[in-house]
Amino acid sequence: MYHTLTNRLREALARHIQEKYAIELPIVLERPPKIEMGEAASPACFELAKRLKKAPRQIAHEIANGLGRVDGIAKVEVAGGGYLNAYFDRGAFWANAQVEKIGKTEKRQRRDAEGDEERRAGRCEERGKVIVEHTSINPNKAAHIGHVRNAVLGDTMVRILRHAGNRVQIQNYIDNTGVQVADVVIGLLQMERVTPVWVKNRAAEPKFDYYCWDLYAKATNFLAEDKARATKLRGETLKSIEEGRGENAEVAQVVADAIVGCHLRTMARLDIGYELLARESEILNLKFWDAAFEMLKKSGAIQLATSGKMAGCWILPWKEEENSGINTEGAENAKNTGETEEEENSQDKIIVRSNGTVTYVGKDIAYQLWKFGLLGKDFHYRKWPNAPEGQTVWATTSEQNDQEAPPFGESASSVYNVIDARQAYLQKVVAAGLRALGHGKEAERSIHLSYEIVALTPRCAAEMGYELTAEEAKKPYVEVSGRKGFGVKADDLLDKLEAATLAEVQQRHAEMKRDEQELTAHVIAVGALRFFLLKFTRNAIIAFDFRDALSFEGETGPYCQYAVVRIRGIRRRGADAGATSVEV
Repeated sequence: MYHTLTNRLREALARHIQEKYAIELPIVLERPPKIEMGEAASPACFELAKRLKKAPRQIAHEIANGLGRVDGIAKVEVAGGGYLNAYFDRGAFWANAQVEKIGKTEKRQRRDAEGDEERRAGRCEERGKVIVEHTSINPNKAAHIGHVRNAVLGDTMVRILRHAGNRVQIQNYIDNTGVQVADVVIGLLQMERVTPVWVKNRAAEPKFDYYCWDLYAKATNFLAEDKARATKLRGETLKSIEEGRGENAEVAQVVADAIVGCHLRTMARLDIGYELLARESEILNLKFWDAAFEMLKKSGAIQLATSGKMAGCWILPWKEEENSGINTEGAENAKNTGETEEEENSQDKIIVRSNGTVTYVGKDIAYQLWKFGLLGKDFHYRKWPNAPEGQTVWATTSEQNDQEAPPFGESASSVYNVIDARQAYLQKVVAAGLRALGHGKEAERSIHLSYEIVALTPRCAAEMGYELTAEEAKKPYVEVSGRKGFGVKADDLLDKLEAATLAEVQQRHAEMKRDEQELTAHVIAVGALRFFLLKFTRNAIIAFDFRDALSFEGETGPYCQYAVVRIRGIRRRGADAGATSVEV
């Protein structure tokens, strides 16, 4: 509706200027900085002033006085040095918006009914499934604010696609056999010298993800002290985890499953859920990777390196300039690969290491083939135990398949992978693998929904208890680092937001019961965080600050929530009084 009115205004101004001054001028409209200045503003008079050799404000008065009535526009006024500010007829705007909304709803209902009839008659195909994979946190530590940006973006994308009538399936990729889990296993068995029984008991206790947060940072430092030791330990641990043998694999499963449970509970606090947890272990155990590996070798897409640093590795030959057109729509990394710097930046991407272990990107190629129904295999499925209240979550399994599982293996028409911008290269490699196998259409429909990192303002970092150097305190933002244990855990963030909001609610609504105050505080806090993470463009680095996010004024979540409540109240009172939309 807004665009309808601005287009109408644009046409009226252009027509009037042509008639009055015999000048054909493209009309530019801007949004005024404050609503008190109208809904649209045009700087056209400044351009006209150059041609007519008259003052912009004089021209603006001539146009405003002579323009006449424009349907849907209440008035056009002169502002500043010569701007034309337009004010919508808000009553008519509201009434038309309601009519338009009703019309769209009726049209969608008719379309859905016609589609159902067509499908029953066998005259059309079911609309293709859309997969949105998001969150995908490595199950080795607590979720942090960067992961929350990923989850909020993905969940919002799901809601938008579903509102548009798409069938959407929400997947969360669980890298339970990767380097990050291996590092925690090394920390437990090699540094802490604990037993698998101790790990099981500790994993059943609260805040196990917090314990692993600290342990992961310690293990990273321990491995960084001796590169040769790190290579040996990681190689041995990864291989035993991938093969599912010994204490390493046993502990890795306990760690990953426990922390996935923590992540699900954290995201449920933000009203975010998932339908399928696709676990990397099944890609290996159910021979998904073997099938993809044979496809890649048979097609010639990958080659065995026989010399140089990559000798013994299977590689995907790669030239950036040939693959720059791959579809990339566009934190601590939400799908952190754990590859070495050499592997990440190599022009020829390693798919299988010389020790036989598979890189993240190799397993992701197999996963992407499965998403599009191109692998010829399917997972087994089971319900995830102890899912958050009100949610039904399924997970892949190597064990017996639950016959009640939804048809997750149905091929997708398009796939959105919500992964941070630093993984653009690896996402291009995955798409290049699809192309090399002859699946160009699917490569185009593999959409990397990228985003930038979330950092902290120095003030926020100090409020969270982190000690900053004098140099860091002067920076506009401080980057988080899971490997260093520096960052804001998602649950800590939510706790702090809810506590601050509760204090505000108690001050403003002392008459409320305690449970009502807490529920209100929770809703406001979640809205504040989600809005704050969504209001920035995806390619912008966010410097998170508690005060900015929780402000009840300006462009914030609480202000939007307040506005919605006010609008609903006005509509309710108008309905009770029998008023029309225009009168409201």
